[in-house]
Amino acid sequence: MNKEKRTEIFTRLRDANPTPTTELNYASPFELLIAVILSAQATDVGVNKATAKLYPVANTPEKILALGVDGLKEYIKTIGLFNSKAENVIKTCRALLEKHGGEVPDNREDLEALPGVGRKTANVVLNTAFGQPAMAVDTHIFRVSNRTGIAPGKNVLEVEKRLMRVVPKEFLLDAHHWLILHGRYTCTARKPKCGACIIEDLCEFKYKRDYMD
Repeated sequence: MNKEKRTEIFTRLRDANPTPTTELNYASPFELLIAVILSAQATDVGVNKATAKLYPVANTPEKILALGVDGLKEYIKTIGLFNSKAENVIKTCRALLEKHGGEVPDNREDLEALPGVGRKTANVVLNTAFGQPAMAVDTHIFRVSNRTGIAPGKNVLEVEKRLMRVVPKEFLLDAHHWLILHGRYTCTARKPKCGACIIEDLCEFKYKRDYMD
């Protein structure tokens, strides 16, 4: 795929949604960090339901730490893997207080050193909370990047690095939000909605004609 085609793809995605953002509900970098940790192998809707009950009670490292692991579990037990997530969140709150003055760090190295925080979570926080260009490649972005031909790669890191290299700079800050939303609602895994896709004519998916109805 050439630069002109990529530019047109992201121009259309931007025109359709000029200010994209995460579908996780949050009001601070800390709330976003915890929500993203909780969102692993869970839906944003499910996480939002849990944090809607948790955050009015505890939305700082001190307050969540005060709940303890068992107390936190009561709020997040509807989320998959809640036992290990509760352990990681408590450890992360402790680390934030001991090493970062209770503030969420704005750099990859410190973020990835937090329990339960991997590269993808760090990328979400860097991009969404701190406005840094980053690509949090999840299953949606991986699928869309490969299927459309925007940035094919064999694994998530390969796709991430290629996206950072080939997405035109003017779109880099919001690109991962557009790709996630496109994969979540249009370029779906089992039956992509090619007939209703605003970039269908630019997409290089060789089987798209099978999904045009």
